[in-house]
Amino acid sequence: MPKKTSLAVLLTLAAAGAQAKTELTVYTALELDQLKAYQVAFEQKNPDIAIRWVRDSTGIITARLLAEKENPQADAVWGLAATSLMLMDQQDMLAGYAPVGLDQLSAEFRDARETPHWVGMNAWLGVICYNTIEAEKHGLSKPTSWQDLTKPEYQGHIVMPNPASSGTGFLDVSAWLQQFGDEQGWAYMDGLHQNIANYTHSGSKPCVQAAAGEAAIGISMAYRGAKLKQQGAPLELVFPTEGVGWEMEAAAIVKGTDQQEAAQKLMDFAVSRQANELYNQSFAVIGLPGVARPVQYFPEEPANVMIENDFAWAAGQRDAILAEWQRRYDGKSEAR
Repeated sequence: MPKKTSLAVLLTLAAAGAQAKTELTVYTALELDQLKAYQVAFEQKNPDIAIRWVRDSTGIITARLLAEKENPQADAVWGLAATSLMLMDQQDMLAGYAPVGLDQLSAEFRDARETPHWVGMNAWLGVICYNTIEAEKHGLSKPTSWQDLTKPEYQGHIVMPNPASSGTGFLDVSAWLQQFGDEQGWAYMDGLHQNIANYTHSGSKPCVQAAAGEAAIGISMAYRGAKLKQQGAPLELVFPTEGVGWEMEAAAIVKGTDQQEAAQKLMDFAVSRQANELYNQSFAVIGLPGVARPVQYFPEEPANVMIENDFAWAAGQRDAILAEWQRRYDGKSEAR
């Protein structure tokens, strides 16, 4: 066979092989530095499927999914707040599926129905990122509690995520309302608001800003704080004495997908030991018992700092909470 003809045949076969792959559109709020490892592991296990990510902050992805309810564009969700998936499930937007290995998953990391509409992956925790250099420069003491952050000394030195766009922001706000009660929860946020420099649209950004010295204190997520500290940032991670809010990342199949079989394979992988080991590289609390190893800079017993979180309540109250929060505090939100 002539070389040109041989090359043409090979290119044709390669193109045919690429076309044979099923493209799976997956919506996610996972951090950008996590996506590659998750995708590589899944596609190695399922070489006939190629993931196409659509990624943004939790609130933005949630709003997009809800807006697309009548004409879904996603096949599956892998890495979105469980409360967001509960909200979608209330609107009959998720397909039930019992992934292979479901019986090994912790009970609290799955929809309670026999055929669940979502399964949990890991838990991410709130934290206070405290820049020791900036704090010394401004004479700021190290906070130990949420209540400490309302002290006048911190005025203009705190950044936190906007709960309407950030899952981390929403887990903080819903946690404060659960911990302190409705009246005292909003009173606490009124006091905190006096010290806020701005509200970001990313849950990890406040810790990034604190690490860079752009703020002394960032209310953020423990995962990002630990990563930045590992990279040498002058941060102390504070897990407040009252306990921290947390949220569960979860996965689900979007009802109406025409890639049902591929989406089911994604769900099978999402609850697998391999996937849980990947989750554990970033998170100390994961869905599969007996797999988690300690994560540097997290508490030795993460459950001891996590509040009792009523996810169903948080999902049901989400719209009302966000409307009230925006009415009170949105004036300090950074521009989109």
